[in-house]
Amino acid sequence: MDGCLFCKIINNEISAEKIYEDENVLAFLDINPINVGHTLVIPKNHSDSLLDTPIEDWLSVSEVAYRLAPKIKDAVDADGINIGMNIGAPAGQVIFHTHLHIMPRFSGDGYKLWKGTPYKDEQEIQTVADRIRSKI
Repeated sequence: MDGCLFCKIINNEISAEKIYEDENVLAFLDINPINVGHTLVIPKNHSDSLLDTPIEDWLSVSEVAYRLAPKIKDAVDADGINIGMNIGAPAGQVIFHTHLHIMPRFSGDGYKLWKGTPYKDEQEIQTVADRIRSKI
């Protein structure tokens, strides 16, 4: 897709520190990492987000992430890993090409996870579950 930063990386128009590549997937180091080793895994076929990614592309991305995560953890001697994806600008997505983050974590690195807010009551949680089930 014209103008897509990640498509330009796939097409070697922009350089990136690639750590894995096959016919369907590319993985490279994030240039603004949470911690060292922070890696992005992307499908080579353009899609804006997971919501419009063909299932075959998503399966390829998730398999590569599954295989890379423990190797990245070991390579940078991390204590843990976060795997994440932002879908849409309100969720923090900046580059609109499907991508999954593998983020090494270290004890005391200072990064916090989001804080949850419990449902008001049993009726609210049941209503939300019913709404979701109705869409499946």
